[in-house]
Amino acid sequence: MDTSYLRMMDSVSRRSMMKAVAKGVLGVSILPYSNLMAAAAEPSKAKAKQVIYFYLTGAMSHLDSFDPKPGTDVQGETKVIDTSLPGVKFSEYFPEMAKMADQLAVIRSMNTQTGDHEQARYLVRTSQKQIASIKHPTMAAWVQKVKGQISPTLPPSVQIGGGEGPGYLGARYAPVPIALAERGLENVKSPDYLAESQFDRRMKLSNAFDRQFKSHATNSTSVQNYDTLYDDAIRLLKSDELKAFDIGQETKEVRERYGKSRFGQGALLAKRLIEHGVQFVEISGGNWDMHDDLNERFSSLGAELDHAFSTLMLDLKSSGLLETTLVVMGTEFGRKPQINQNAGRDHHPAAFSCVLAGAGINVGQVYGTSDEKGYYVEEDGVEPGKFNATIAATLGIPHTLEITSPEGRPFTIGNGEKPVEKLLA
Repeated sequence: MDTSYLRMMDSVSRRSMMKAVAKGVLGVSILPYSNLMAAAAEPSKAKAKQVIYFYLTGAMSHLDSFDPKPGTDVQGETKVIDTSLPGVKFSEYFPEMAKMADQLAVIRSMNTQTGDHEQARYLVRTSQKQIASIKHPTMAAWVQKVKGQISPTLPPSVQIGGGEGPGYLGARYAPVPIALAERGLENVKSPDYLAESQFDRRMKLSNAFDRQFKSHATNSTSVQNYDTLYDDAIRLLKSDELKAFDIGQETKEVRERYGKSRFGQGALLAKRLIEHGVQFVEISGGNWDMHDDLNERFSSLGAELDHAFSTLMLDLKSSGLLETTLVVMGTEFGRKPQINQNAGRDHHPAAFSCVLAGAGINVGQVYGTSDEKGYYVEEDGVEPGKFNATIAATLGIPHTLEITSPEGRPFTIGNGEKPVEKLLA
């Protein structure tokens, strides 16, 4: 007997139930229902289960990284080197990534609408323009909302070094923030004088005090989201899985191999978190806003990034986790090809580079091109929404899937953009 129809009906009824629960309890919903069914029927290229996202704060120069222009008057002091892909060259400061270029998909045709740091960061992380009336969720919050979480104890998402929040999805979908990777999750040990039984009694007392407030709360969704957040935090604090946040558990050899830089320590912590079932880890860092002394500053920071990224890639590959982990390198915009009077490069949103690797990605390619001097996109432009829709596709999240805000406004993960099919495995 063919049971596929029955399985589909069971899936439909479960989706219907979850939709009703989400709308009534959480205040947000995946709507409309017809769109959900269409999205469910859409062919999926999903291969990724987890994501590590290197976010390069301040806008990394594309000409001094993945899209050099040797032989032109805009190249500056940065030299170029060959990569493992014939005819493709990277910056001299990325020697390790150059060796593994055949394991990367380099996008040289990124472009965005603004050269303002805050607005551009918001746009690349949410696919939406920053406005005063609503806060949009980031990719990590979207993934948690649609896919749930992998570990019953560990949080679905962690931000190392800062980033955007969950927007209108609320506190329940907020990432756990880690200021410094080497410190891990701080203030997690109970004082010696406080036994677990005493802690539990204090929490019961706190809940008793809050009961009346909760019964009269006008925004029950927010209250419930914070309750869930606190419950998850307490469960984590009591779990042995807390050690996932401690890179001191690694051997001295491993810690030294990643390096002592913020990128190195962040990459090592990201590896541990992925191994233990965290779904989305963002490593945010560096100061790539190089208006002056670019060559000197890039040589140092670029070397740190090159070492951290390549070491992480090698470890993920050797453990088999690269087959289920998407690795992303993104930034908010590029830098002007023309060197300024301070030996730096100014803001330039018209062309920049990003990188995808790992699960679900058709690697060993350069996608898109900028013009001869890196001023404008010449072919196959990729905007932030399209970039995010491509990331979502590797995770099995259809670009047509809508999540409705509490105000009743529907949004998609790429703001209407489709994934780049040539980038998908």
